[in-house]
Amino acid sequence: MKNFQEMPLQPRLKQALAANDFVTPTPVQTQAIPPALDGDDVIATAQTGTGKTLAFLIPTLEMLVQVPVGHVNALVLVPTRELAIQVHEQHEKLRSKKSPPAALVIGGLSEKEQLRQIKAGARVIVATPGRLEDYMRRKLVNLNFVCVLVLDEVDRMLDMGFLPAITRILSALPKDRQTLCFSATLEKSVQHLLTKCTRDAVRIEIGNILKPAELVELAAYEVPLMQKRSVLRELITEEPGKTLIFARTRRGAERLARDLVRDGYSASMIHGDRTQSQRMAALSGFEKGRFQILVATDVAARGLHIGEVLHVINYDLPNMAEDFIHRVGRTGRAGHTGRATSIVSGAEMIELRRFEKALKLKIERKFLSEDAAANAEASAKPISISRGRRDSNTLRSRTLTRLPGEIFA
Repeated sequence: MKNFQEMPLQPRLKQALAANDFVTPTPVQTQAIPPALDGDDVIATAQTGTGKTLAFLIPTLEMLVQVPVGHVNALVLVPTRELAIQVHEQHEKLRSKKSPPAALVIGGLSEKEQLRQIKAGARVIVATPGRLEDYMRRKLVNLNFVCVLVLDEVDRMLDMGFLPAITRILSALPKDRQTLCFSATLEKSVQHLLTKCTRDAVRIEIGNILKPAELVELAAYEVPLMQKRSVLRELITEEPGKTLIFARTRRGAERLARDLVRDGYSASMIHGDRTQSQRMAALSGFEKGRFQILVATDVAARGLHIGEVLHVINYDLPNMAEDFIHRVGRTGRAGHTGRATSIVSGAEMIELRRFEKALKLKIERKFLSEDAAANAEASAKPISISRGRRDSNTLRSRTLTRLPGEIFA
């Protein structure tokens, strides 16, 4: 099928897809939606940014037309609050106005409002496992009529320690249901869970899930530790588009974001210790262009849909090679080109070579020219960087329009 209008969907859903500019299905949508519409269980793995959310929302919305109203009929479990919010927003854009809004069940937001949505007749719940399990324990939600269960980014949920909560949630659901599982990777722990919760599932694999998108340019600067900040500033200055910077720790993200704001860059940050309102404000400001830079821990490496990120910078390398792929996957999405640059020093150089071997990647090395390195030690100003084979050439510094940034907006 070349477009969504050719799929056997209700006319209203086709109209909603067209109104939201969803015309041509991605490969994962093309392969996952038909068996899901037929009622089969589906297990799909695909690279980040390939359209997995729509691949499960379309059959879920189609199913709602066929079952009686008055109960929660669909449950979508996701690992993070931000991903839950984005899935919920996508659902709201596509649902019939005659159907009640989905209930969003996550921490950090008003419990009163969440329970009001459930009591108002929500047929779909989008939840993180911890908060939903809490509601179940307190008998605040009835899952006896769930027809479709979606496990989105299931590998990430297990990485975050949600297996006990997911197991208890599964035990409360009807056994006669459809299960749709979407994941970036399928480790043994994930396979064990999916064997328990699916029946004769259709298995779909799109592309190499441990490879970055082909349109992403990979590069790395190997520099002394004291020159990391200077290289970072130069990279931001030379390409003033949306830039997502990853730090390994929450404290590191805080420090880096504060330093960038102090230097006049328009920056915000997101990590697990921030309140939900702060995290939402940071993401919204970055998405809308109020902030050029978002500094994040790996809470932003998976699932989030942030449009037109031009450049991903690994200021610190992640702990695992798979997380490197997830970070890189924040750029080069939906057919756009992107850049992913790692700034490494000391033992990180060994880690980077280990990642290359594990992922079968070749990351281009770029080095500081001798003059630039000397200047970096003597000055805090942005330094010039040589480009690969053009060691004698250095970048000319361009003036970046620095908007006032407030990381606690």
